[in-house]
Amino acid sequence: MISTVTTTTVTTVTTIGIASALSLVAIIALLLLLVVKEVGAASSHATLQRGNRVLTIGIAPLVLAFIFVFVTKVVSFLS
Repeated sequence: MISTVTTTTVTTVTTIGIASALSLVAIIALLLLLVVKEVGAASSHATLQRGNRVLTIGIAPLVLAFIFVFVTKVVSFLS
């Protein structure tokens, strides 16, 4: 019985740790892409402006992931 509880606890803590690490990586990636997009928008170089449109493809799902992480954290904080 004790080994089952310990194994379940370790699995739960590991899963939560991995989820937190992945959410942190997603937020950092979103910030980096937004910075690169702003630098590209300020540039007059044609290649950077084309790349600016491509970055939107990566930014859109990361914004959705950020919203999901934010809502999850707020709900867990309020409950």
